[in-house]
Amino acid sequence: MKFGDDFFKKVEKKTNVDKETIFALADKLQKGNMKDEKTLREVIDTLSKMTGKTVTKEQSDKIIAKIVNDKVPKNVDKMF
Repeated sequence: MKFGDDFFKKVEKKTNVDKETIFALADKLQKGNMKDEKTLREVIDTLSKMTGKTVTKEQSDKIIAKIVNDKVPKNVDKMF
């Protein structure tokens, strides 16, 4: 799927997250070792800042444990 500049302008307007930040995060997710705690903490911190939501160390630890131990649902509809 290809997204044009109009799409990213709409996203930036709604979220205050620019195109470069989105691409940087996507690159980190694609190239990073998603079983590596340091990489996961960086992604969680980035998402926290992007969304303006505070994630405690306890919450981060739980998220990381689920990812590392393959406890994340493969189907998005099973997540909710």
